[in-house]
Amino acid sequence: MEFKDAMAQRHSVRAFSDKPVSDELLDALLTTASTSPSWSNTQPYMIAIAKGAVLEELRETLPPKFDELVSLARGSKIRQIKAKLTNNGVPDGDFQPVTNYPKDLQPRRNATGHQLYELLGIERGDKAGRHQQMRENFRFFNAPVALFIFVHEGLDVYSPLDAGIFLQSLMLAATDAGLGTCAQGALALWRSPLEKHFDIPTHYKLLCGLSLGYEADEAINRFKPKRAPLDELLVPVKAPGNAV
Repeated sequence: MEFKDAMAQRHSVRAFSDKPVSDELLDALLTTASTSPSWSNTQPYMIAIAKGAVLEELRETLPPKFDELVSLARGSKIRQIKAKLTNNGVPDGDFQPVTNYPKDLQPRRNATGHQLYELLGIERGDKAGRHQQMRENFRFFNAPVALFIFVHEGLDVYSPLDAGIFLQSLMLAATDAGLGTCAQGALALWRSPLEKHFDIPTHYKLLCGLSLGYEADEAINRFKPKRAPLDELLVPVKAPGNAV
């Protein structure tokens, strides 16, 4: 596949088929992604691969945690305080996914959410429908493989930067091989379920997850949000008389 075609075809897949991904293909994709550039070639990230029995246990463990978190958020202040004191239902991840978006970015987020739910036929006031769709993140959208990305705490923002480059390379490699992916910040909410299955160094912090597999023929996979026009992303040049 031509690079520009892989870029155009890559999208977030939110429904996967049951077709398994071979170990050989997964190794090849990760090997390709591992050639990505990084800060002084440090590759300050590690990847945990969940499949088979480990993946199925996580698929059973995480959705109830999400249900409890939503219930807690809608509960009383007293209940929330008790939960924080007992760590009951409270996320234990290293980074918390953004919930309060900056005002200048909120319109793009709103537009994307509106387009997605409109495609799915979920009304704005349908809290149950929205909850169920969000809950699918924690079932990995039925993907046969889930990856969790950890970044070294010692390189500040450059570890996540390099991990992002790695993820883009992996997603494009998967697209080229006929697979689909979905990068998921929500999967950073809980670290403890992963520690049950993986020997994670304490100085590596959970950044996000990635679901990977073969795309199912479902309407949701036809969703491709509109991108901001290029001129909104470019820093304007100061007028000659305003230069400092």
